[in-house]
Amino acid sequence: MKKEIKNLLREKKIWLQKRLGQNFLISKRVLEKIIEAGQLKKTDIVLEIGPGIGTLTKELTRKVKKVITVEKDSRLIEILKETLKDFRNVEILNEDILKIKNLKATLRGGASARKIKNYKVVANLPYYITAPVIRKFLETEFPPESMVLMVQKEVGERICAKPPKMSKLAVFSQFYGIPKIISHVSKKSFWPQPKVDSVILKIIPRKSALLSASIRFYFFRIVKAGFSQPRKQLINNLSQGLNLSRQIVEKWLSKNNINPSQRAETLTVDNWINLTKTFNLMT
Repeated sequence: MKKEIKNLLREKKIWLQKRLGQNFLISKRVLEKIIEAGQLKKTDIVLEIGPGIGTLTKELTRKVKKVITVEKDSRLIEILKETLKDFRNVEILNEDILKIKNLKATLRGGASARKIKNYKVVANLPYYITAPVIRKFLETEFPPESMVLMVQKEVGERICAKPPKMSKLAVFSQFYGIPKIISHVSKKSFWPQPKVDSVILKIIPRKSALLSASIRFYFFRIVKAGFSQPRKQLINNLSQGLNLSRQIVEKWLSKNNINPSQRAETLTVDNWINLTKTFNLMT
């Protein structure tokens, strides 16, 4: 697998770009774990982000109805068209996944009459777009049935953290979905070899994401204020970040059975949701 990738890149005179986080998966066992985690069916539509030369794409096409694969690097599109030419159920898009505004139209093929009730996301994500991609797909009005993501180990562990080790990333991810680390992946499973290990992360959208737009707005405003200075007590951060008196914040926290001296990292997602729901009562 490694030799095939090297030969293809050499033949096309393509040099990998570190800024795009281009590390290709070369472990067949890890590919099998990703497929297994997706619980794929013949009726599924899969949106794959960052296909590289199409190694995982091939495996996906054999399992599902259709694969829509999105690759930002235009230089790799020529390779993908060649490696995937024998597969009729794959569509290759040369797009930046973060700049696609209408996911539903993309998945339906623009003006096509095809109707897609649901879809799944599979991706080998560079570190710098992990959080934006998760937010894009779980915040949309057309969320996937599930997301199976290859992410850096540290990022995956942060996303799945529990109190007292929560972070803004963990709160956000767990507000919109139920994340779970499926498997740890050695850095030796990639070429070029990255500096750190990875994990296969699976996220299932959760019902809290269906809360009103107003609730979501205040939720993130409150969480941002709470984590503004992680080492400080909640009463200080919320008072300063929301421009409220300490007395009001203390009463608000106590009403939600939260000690004003606690730190943001000790709160659960439900704690933050409850604070949001009672926010207008205190202001």
